[in-house]
Amino acid sequence: MYNIYIIGTAGSGKSTLVNAFKDWMDSRDLDCVLVNLDPGADSVPYDADVDIREWIHLGEVMDEYSLGPNGAQIVCADLMALSIDKLTTAMESYRGRFTLIDTPGQMELFTFRQSSNIIVDALGREKSVFVFLSDPSLSRTPNGFVSNMMLCALTQFRFSLPVVNLLSKSDVLSEEELEELRLWSMDPYALYGALLDDDINTQTLMGIELFKAMENVGVYQELIPVSAQTFDGFEDLYNQLQLIFMGGDDADMVDDA
Repeated sequence: MYNIYIIGTAGSGKSTLVNAFKDWMDSRDLDCVLVNLDPGADSVPYDADVDIREWIHLGEVMDEYSLGPNGAQIVCADLMALSIDKLTTAMESYRGRFTLIDTPGQMELFTFRQSSNIIVDALGREKSVFVFLSDPSLSRTPNGFVSNMMLCALTQFRFSLPVVNLLSKSDVLSEEELEELRLWSMDPYALYGALLDDDINTQTLMGIELFKAMENVGVYQELIPVSAQTFDGFEDLYNQLQLIFMGGDDADMVDDA
C-alpha cells in the first residue's frame, strides 16, 4: 500500500480532507484504508479502519500519568511508537492501494517527535508521501504565506520524503485572493514583490530572508488549492500522488502495492 500522511497546523482541515478525499476516491473505485493517528481526537468525520485510540487515548494517559492535556499529548506521541506492532498488524488485515493517515491536530506532535520516524519506517518509508495543508487564514498575507512554506519545508527536511503542498479550504477565498496565492506559489518574484510592498518592519525583513533561504535550497514549490466541500483540486492532488508513487501511471494500470 502507498501511505499518504495528511499533516498541517491545528484547524487546517486534516480530518475533513481525509474524509472528503476518501469519498472522492470511492467515486473512482480506488480502494483506500483510513488510519487515525490522533489519540486526542474527540471524534473524526470518517469511519477509521485503524484507530490509534484503540490502544492509546489522551484522557486515559492524562489520568494514568497525572498530566495536563499538553503534557499528555507528548506522552501519547511517544507511546505510539511503542504500539507500532499493534498498528502494523491491524493495517495488514486490510487491502487497498492507498492508506490515508490522519496525523495529530498539533503538527509538532508528529513532525518533531522521533516516534513519528519510527512509525514511518515501520509502515514503509519507500512508499510514503506527506501532504501538507496550508491554512488559508494564514496564507492570505505574504509573511503568512512564507510561514506556511517554511512549515512545509521543515516537514520535508524532517522526514526526507516527498511533500505535496495544498492550500486547504480554498472555497473560503475570493477568486481574487485565490489567484494571488496561486501567483505567489508559481512565481517567486511575485511573492518577493508582495513582501517588499508590505510595511518594512522586523517581521517583513525576516519573511524576506526566509523566502531567500527557501528559494536558495530549492524547497519552493507550487501550491495546489483544494476544497473538501466541492472536491475542487482533488484531481490535481491525485495526479501529483501518481507522479510521485508511479511516475504518472494510473493506479489501475499497476499491480497492487
